[in-house]
Amino acid sequence: MRMRNFALATTALVGSLVASSAAMAQSSGTTEVDRVVVTATGQKSIDGAVVAETAPKSRSTITQEYIGRQAAGQTIVQTLNNVPGLNFTNNDPYGNSGGNIRLRGFDGNRISLTFDGIPTNDTGNYALYSNQQLDPELIERANVTTGQTDVDTPTISATGGVINYTTLKPTQDFGVTADASYGSFNYRRFFGLIQSGEFGPWGTKAWASASYTKYDKFKGEGDLEKKQFNARIWQDIGSKGDYIALSAHWNLNRNFNYNYAQLGTADGTILPETAQYGWDWDYRNNTTATTGIYDWIKPTAVAGSRDVDANGSNWWGGRINPSNTGNIRLKSRFTLTDSLIFTFDPSFQYVMANGGTQQVSINEYDAKLVGTATTFASCKVGTISATNRGVDLNGDGDCMDSVRYMSPSNTNTRRYGLNTSLIWRLNDDNTFRLAYTFDRGRHRQTSEAGYVDQSTGFMKNWFGGKETWGGDRIVGADGALLRFRDRFSIAELQQIAVEYRGRFMDDKLNVTIGVQHKEFSRELNQYCYTSNGTSTVLCTTQAPNAPLANGNVTFGTSTTQYIAPFAYNAKVKKTLPNVGVSYNLDSHNSFYGSYSEQISALRTDSYYTVQRQADGSIASLSAKPEATKTGEVGWRFNAQGYYATVSAYKTQFKNRVVSTYDPDSDTYRERNVGSVDIKGLEGQVGGRITPELSVAASATYTDAKYQDPLLVVKPNVYAPINGKQLVETPKVMFGGRINYEEGPFSIGIQGKYTGKRYATDMNDLAVDGYALFDLDMRYKLDAVLKNSYVQLNVWNIFDKEYYGSLGTQVTAASAATKTLYGITNQPYGYIGAPRTAQVTFRVDF
Repeated sequence: MRMRNFALATTALVGSLVASSAAMAQSSGTTEVDRVVVTATGQKSIDGAVVAETAPKSRSTITQEYIGRQAAGQTIVQTLNNVPGLNFTNNDPYGNSGGNIRLRGFDGNRISLTFDGIPTNDTGNYALYSNQQLDPELIERANVTTGQTDVDTPTISATGGVINYTTLKPTQDFGVTADASYGSFNYRRFFGLIQSGEFGPWGTKAWASASYTKYDKFKGEGDLEKKQFNARIWQDIGSKGDYIALSAHWNLNRNFNYNYAQLGTADGTILPETAQYGWDWDYRNNTTATTGIYDWIKPTAVAGSRDVDANGSNWWGGRINPSNTGNIRLKSRFTLTDSLIFTFDPSFQYVMANGGTQQVSINEYDAKLVGTATTFASCKVGTISATNRGVDLNGDGDCMDSVRYMSPSNTNTRRYGLNTSLIWRLNDDNTFRLAYTFDRGRHRQTSEAGYVDQSTGFMKNWFGGKETWGGDRIVGADGALLRFRDRFSIAELQQIAVEYRGRFMDDKLNVTIGVQHKEFSRELNQYCYTSNGTSTVLCTTQAPNAPLANGNVTFGTSTTQYIAPFAYNAKVKKTLPNVGVSYNLDSHNSFYGSYSEQISALRTDSYYTVQRQADGSIASLSAKPEATKTGEVGWRFNAQGYYATVSAYKTQFKNRVVSTYDPDSDTYRERNVGSVDIKGLEGQVGGRITPELSVAASATYTDAKYQDPLLVVKPNVYAPINGKQLVETPKVMFGGRINYEEGPFSIGIQGKYTGKRYATDMNDLAVDGYALFDLDMRYKLDAVLKNSYVQLNVWNIFDKEYYGSLGTQVTAASAATKTLYGITNQPYGYIGAPRTAQVTFRVDF
């Protein structure tokens, strides 16, 4: 029991100690290769809870023992936050609002988040949604691989590393687990899990679970609600470790958003909004104008008059983020011969989600509502004229008003995946693998307008006019759907990899050599008119004017040129190495080194930014895929009850894409900014001081520098960002945990210091570093029910005021400097959560 608590206290910070190297792998294929190597090398464990990491790469792992000590319902990414190299900024204390990741200087879009080996990053923009992950009670283990991937990792974007977690395996015996949690901000959560135990003639096992969470925002108006359902069925086959496991997951989030605070200018001419209005700055619910906060004036419709409904895009009730996500995944292993193993992992994922500014206003006589119609049945009051035709949206009988409506940017994804491996164990010292990966995402991006209750301001459907999940659709006078985005794309990855793993010199030297070949394509279809040189679109049924000489069109009296709807394909091919070596000096000390290359193809939005060329053709953003080369060396020490690790790495990041201002189109667009060099050190140490007391600590140093100046205004205005630290990337981080247990009582205190982070590429504005400390206390109720307990969690004990996720830009030096670079906005930061407490009661029988 004490050794298990030692593992609990240390595994959150330590990459050298893991629950099982094999279990940490991304896919069934990598799991099996690792298992073969681990078994053959006789890997030693600490009381069966943790074993020494043998992979020739930096990898940090936590187990369910540690996960269970964190807040009930917390996102797994926050629970991993203390591992070296990772910085996650949670947007609220309980994790339902998402957050932002930095891993060795790479943001979440450049990190692969895999769920039992299947990729969960968005297929279009590679966004990582931390608030849609599996209930923590169901996660057996989770790990972070920094800077590298496995050869069969199904991704085209993971230049920065991989976060992976694996699902709980069904138990042999029947059982029921129930959690009830209550906490600050009216938090309540209920979780239930039923284990079937073995049943039927073949010893089949299964479990099913459900959870419900709801709480108020920690500042401002609104709440967050989450429902999740999971199930798994497992069938062992024979006596050689073969199995088939089928799992299902369904998650619904209904969240009102938090407002961010603008950070002002570096010269102090504009103060941060927190300095002006306080740290509880958020969207407000006001019906009268109030200085310093966002307002919403409720409209009063008067027949025959021109009523104005303020836009309301910054009113809290119009800021929502709903999502419906789910997957079905199969994992399987089959022994073909004594030396040949086949794994087969297919999957299907579904996403329906939107977010951001959901409400805007439109004139009832807008040309998009008029369309091709010549009669206007709903405009009953007043004479039909240029300002009284269209559609009566607020029901006052005329078509003269500016009216609020729902315009969510819906994304509907259907994603099919396959990860399969053929593993040949030639002998105890030589293993070969052939792996194939297929990933196809059907990505439908629309913005179907839906009605808003004009008296309350709230949306009538979470997804606006989306026919599947909304349906309360606004149509124009000609019967055409009112829409503001309408495009369809298919992202397809096919990847083949070969890998060799060998052991030499009486198992002291271990070698891994892998090569992966990636072929990635995007089929892109734009169904709206695109403003030339931008991604701004006009979705309308109105007829354009005669085409211009260059092929572009205009509408009415406007001179804005549009490119007609278009379709084309984009492709990327690349062969990449992934190699590693480890050497066991003795039973306690080992050294490792690795080298890998990765690429990240451009995101969907980049390809929809098009411009008319001189020859009449159209072209998208001309940029090469991002590419990284990472080399790493490390040392590990492992003895009974003690450990230490040190690693050093360097990453060359080529063709980095950022969002920069384009004066030709008066908008922001993505473009290459050249190279970024990232180098760093990561260290970890821990052990058991007394039978009751264990400690662990970690340190991270990250030096991430731009190598080239940034072209911000054509033809020759450059921002001197070369030599500057990468935005939102702290140079230093420290973490630690102390755990004490005596009888049924245990207490843990953990903390993390995150250093200063820059909010601009030019490093002229930064947010201060901060330290947060968390407390967990548990009292076991084994005398009543085995494995039951009551647990208290308190995080941000000292109620520190700090900024979490940041919105960055080139500079914030002064108004004059921003004008020089064509920048009109300010960087911003999300306000970190205050001190929060939660009590959880668990019964297990």
